[in-house]
Amino acid sequence: MSSLRSNSATTLSSNISFQSKNPLFHTIFTFFPSIKTHSYSPYTVIRCSIQKRPEYIPSKISNHKYVRIFDTTLRDGEQSPGATMTTKEKLDVARQLAKLGVDIIEAGFPASSEADFEAVRLIAEEIGNNNSDGDYVPVICGLSRCNKRDIDKAWEAVKCAKRPRVHTFIATSEIHMKYKLKMSKEEVVEKARSMVAYARSLGCEDVEFSPEDAGRSEREFLYHILGEVIKAGATTLNIPDTVGYTVPTEFGQLIADIKANTPGIENVIISTHCQNDLGLSTANTLAGACAGARQVEVTINGIGERAGNASLEEVVMALKCRGEKVLGGLYTGINTQHIIPTSKMVEEYTGLQVQPHKAIVGANAFAHESGIHQDGMLKHKDTYEIISPEDIGLSRANEAGIVLGKLSFCSGRHALKSKMLELGYDIEGKELEDLFWRFKSVAEKKKKITDDDIIALMSDEVFQPQVVWQLADVQIACGSLGLSTATVKLIDSDGQEHVACSVGTGPVDAAYKAVDLIVKVPITLLEYSMNAVTEGIDAIASTRVLIRGEDDHAITNGSIGPTHHRIFSGTGADMDVVISSVRAYIGALNKMLSFGKLVSRYKKPEGSVVV
Repeated sequence: MSSLRSNSATTLSSNISFQSKNPLFHTIFTFFPSIKTHSYSPYTVIRCSIQKRPEYIPSKISNHKYVRIFDTTLRDGEQSPGATMTTKEKLDVARQLAKLGVDIIEAGFPASSEADFEAVRLIAEEIGNNNSDGDYVPVICGLSRCNKRDIDKAWEAVKCAKRPRVHTFIATSEIHMKYKLKMSKEEVVEKARSMVAYARSLGCEDVEFSPEDAGRSEREFLYHILGEVIKAGATTLNIPDTVGYTVPTEFGQLIADIKANTPGIENVIISTHCQNDLGLSTANTLAGACAGARQVEVTINGIGERAGNASLEEVVMALKCRGEKVLGGLYTGINTQHIIPTSKMVEEYTGLQVQPHKAIVGANAFAHESGIHQDGMLKHKDTYEIISPEDIGLSRANEAGIVLGKLSFCSGRHALKSKMLELGYDIEGKELEDLFWRFKSVAEKKKKITDDDIIALMSDEVFQPQVVWQLADVQIACGSLGLSTATVKLIDSDGQEHVACSVGTGPVDAAYKAVDLIVKVPITLLEYSMNAVTEGIDAIASTRVLIRGEDDHAITNGSIGPTHHRIFSGTGADMDVVISSVRAYIGALNKMLSFGKLVSRYKKPEGSVVV
């Protein structure tokens, strides 16, 4: 039997004709009449063969089956409350996205703040010119509204990249034009046309245009405005379902209608951007691709505004798993073995935890607890796994996942580095040294160390913001006989030690109050959660907190709205739940303090970004 572990597809002897009432598949066969409904077994598991990425040309793709992956994790994804990332974190994520093989990285919204401008510029300079991980250098894109100031900022930030792109947008739905823009159709068309032309006049040869809320826009008006921006020089037309309103048949028809009725559409790439308000973003994205879109806008883990965006890993693996026989042979240039490391990095940096049942990257995605399922897995893995976990970078060396223990550190840092490479993380230098000592400390206390333990420790050591305050020691006295008391020692960026004591309603409350006495920054704790990384009484505790700065730490959110208190996340891991909690709290504080320095020259623009 064929599986994702092979490059060919075979069928069982009991073939049946394909039939489905699923609207997604109705859409697929409606817009791809060339797809033949071959008789094949429902048990067949298919893997697309590795195909070459076509040469990048902004307005066309030489292979009509190739789908460009436009990742907007660093722009739309970071608009999620609490998902703020520092410049260093954004660079790390961009570097990982390049390893993943995305075609376009939307690095941010440069006009939103000086911090975002600088982050986009650095990504364009470093990631946009570095092909050390392969022959392909990703396009670096900056978002802008349809005004000269935004476009100037976006072009200034990305122009140093080998392949720079400016992405500009304006709303086209009746409700947006009437209530938000307060502009007539004619004014919107003229603004879009003139601003696309302006972007091209700056020397930008790759301009993307989005009619915001296209899913609820009048069709004839869409055809008209899209035709005008094509004449003005747009190379990609992105069709956003901004509020996640459409269903797959509707969205597929929208793309097909645009392809059939827009003058000059053969000279540009059609793109999709689907929000997940009704849980249909992945299905809508696939329907759009089957209807003719050759760029899809996605985010890692599906993060983004409100209910999020189409998930990169879901769209990519759907195309890889079913593309050859069901989805018209569509394929991408993604190196899927980097999916898990990228997902983990984004999860740690944003503080947005992936739910266990999340497709592809959730903790339960490859877990089998049912006795019937376990029996099938023991007999043949293909009975309940349509994707090989190794194909997405999920290491499963043995069923228990136990590979290192307290004697393992005798072989030194080389063994740990080798293990981290096996798990998809390439770390060295100080980061490896710090992780080694954390691992050694835990290994002396814990009998069995799993891959999940190692990843949790790595996240706590490596995926942390710039150090403003560092935890030295924590001492707790608690119980039912009196108030909990905490003594905390922190080290500042100059190496000076600071000690404070406090009481609280519990050990974590007391420790946090002691930290507050040292740091002297007014904040509010919004969310606190903890979970065990693995089973057992000696499990490592992973803590996540969300905090909000007060007073002077009130800044403007990356979504470009009115001034308010931005939310910051922090994570921590340790076998001691109090230490894990304090690490998470300090991590969030460090992110807030370091981010505050970057936005000191912030200038607030007008409008909002919800493409």
